[in-house]
Amino acid sequence: MAIGERIHFFRIMRGMTQKYLGMLVGFPEKSADVRLAQYETGSRKPKADLTAALAQALDVAPQALDIPDIDSYIGLMHTLFALEDIYGLTISETDGEACLKINKDKNKDASEFLQMLTAWQEQAAKLSAEEISREDYDQWRYNYPKFDTTQHWAKAPSNELSDALVEQFKDKLKTDYKHDKKRP
Repeated sequence: MAIGERIHFFRIMRGMTQKYLGMLVGFPEKSADVRLAQYETGSRKPKADLTAALAQALDVAPQALDIPDIDSYIGLMHTLFALEDIYGLTISETDGEACLKINKDKNKDASEFLQMLTAWQEQAAKLSAEEISREDYDQWRYNYPKFDTTQHWAKAPSNELSDALVEQFKDKLKTDYKHDKKRP
C-alpha cells in the first residue's frame, strides 16, 4: 500500500476530513483539502517533514505511513525475499499450510527481528483473549515501537554523524595506535 493510501486509511479511521487534516499540518484553509487530496491520490509524495507532521496529526508513527510498496503480489513476494536475505525469514509447512519463520541464528538482525515478531504475537494473543481492545491493539501497531515494552530502544547516531566523527578523530586514532605500538 502506497503512502497516499495509508494517509487516506488513517484519516478515515480517525474520522477526519481532508480539509481538517490539511489544516492540522499547516496548509491554508482555502486549499487544505486540495493539497491533501494530491498526497492521498499519489500525484504528490510528501517529504519527510510533512510525513512526520501527518503522522503526528494522525497519531501514528511516521513508519506506519511510509511503508514498502506491496500493492502487487509480485512486489509483496520480493519484499518477503528481501526479508529472507536480510533477516533470515524462512518458509516451511505446518499442518498443510505455508508458514513463515525467522531463523534467529542467521545473524543479530534476525534475532532482533524475531524479538519484534514475538512482541507482535503477544499483542495479538492479548487481543484474541480479549485482554485488550481492538483500539488498544491498533494503537500499539500503528505507533510501533512507541508502546512496545518488551524491548529497550536506543537512538543510534546516523551513518553521516558516525562517518563525520571517524573523520574528525582519524588522526588521533593513528597517533594513539603508533604510541601504543612503541610501548613494551
